[in-house]
Amino acid sequence: MEKFIVQGGKRLEGVIRVGGAKNSILPILAAVLLNKSGDEIILTNVPRIRDVIKMVEILRSLGAEITWSGNDMAVSTTNLTGFAVDEKLMREMRSTVFLMGAILARFGQVCISHPGGCAIGQRPIDLHLKGLMALGAQLREKHGYIYASCSRLTGADIHLDFPSVGATENIMLASVYARGVTVINNAAKEPEIVDLQNLLNKMGARIRGAGTDQVRIEGVSQLHGVQYAVIPDRIVAGTLMMAAVATGGDVTLEQIIPNHLDAVTAKLRETGVQIREENDRLRIQAPPRIRAIEFVRTLPYPGYPTDLQAPMMAVLARARGTSIIVENVFDSRFKHVGELNRMGAQIIVTTDNRTAIVHGVERMTGASVTAPDLRAGAALVVAGLAAEGETVIDGLEHIVRGYENLEGDLTKLGADIRRINDNT
Repeated sequence: MEKFIVQGGKRLEGVIRVGGAKNSILPILAAVLLNKSGDEIILTNVPRIRDVIKMVEILRSLGAEITWSGNDMAVSTTNLTGFAVDEKLMREMRSTVFLMGAILARFGQVCISHPGGCAIGQRPIDLHLKGLMALGAQLREKHGYIYASCSRLTGADIHLDFPSVGATENIMLASVYARGVTVINNAAKEPEIVDLQNLLNKMGARIRGAGTDQVRIEGVSQLHGVQYAVIPDRIVAGTLMMAAVATGGDVTLEQIIPNHLDAVTAKLRETGVQIREENDRLRIQAPPRIRAIEFVRTLPYPGYPTDLQAPMMAVLARARGTSIIVENVFDSRFKHVGELNRMGAQIIVTTDNRTAIVHGVERMTGASVTAPDLRAGAALVVAGLAAEGETVIDGLEHIVRGYENLEGDLTKLGADIRRINDNT
């Protein structure tokens, strides 16, 4: 079993480059299935994280040919042979639900099991299914499987009850080959949706409006191969910002898109952190101890991201004063609170499991803790960097789903963190 061993108290300093976005590459890998031209698609800046490796396994099981070269990937989907996604792989990663719209558009049928992923609360896929049905798909659910079929999808006006990122992307993928025009109202606005639109349009799709609450897709008959660079990962960037702040550090992030982090930057500035923007760089200069902030409320983009709620809590655990964090996106995303309290934090969660009251403490101490999910694991790493003594973090299988080489990046900045394989 792999673990992180963190020796706290090291101030982070230096310059680090941020790699490609997990939340972009997964729907993009679904999108490549729409390419029927025979041309290869070349993807660059691809993070070699567990979720991407699992998605590659699934695409290969469907007949795709994929070769890696560093962080570049060549994909050929000329000889796809299947429309059913392997149940075991599906259960390991929730993002495989994106494949539903793409495979349905390509083959006129798709079979998947209900997706898995981190246990961070209810994430029903009903908005995905309603969207596909609005386009003309016929759905059947039986024994944990979802089967969808159609002769050809037809464009429709679709209103999402909630601006779901996954549903917006799945409907976009399904609509590319649909007859006529599809309009998604109350669409999610995340940068990763813009990235998906840009890739698809470069392949020959006709989509506009991504990044706003209305996305319009005009169906086409054929897509072709392209070369495309995945945008940098704003959540990885935000995590590194939190690590810098937790250690009173001076860190510069390179090859990022600063405006993707506006909500995070604004909150950190409230704590007394100095942040300077310059083109594709952010410099974070933190005091030895920050001040508390009144509220952090997670919201869909462009609000404060739910994926950085846990790392922010780790930072605020040592702030001067009391902060309140309100989780508005998921209903079970405070599982890291107990682990942070084991390290000396003083955090109370309200009975509705939506609000955490963080009473800042002067110091935290290392402990043995377990990552219950991906972003909670990142929070424990941040806390370990700031704590006195040694922190041992189990549950690395969650962390590696979204961070390619977190310990390597942090080591470059001066952290004392290593990965061990403990089979005892």
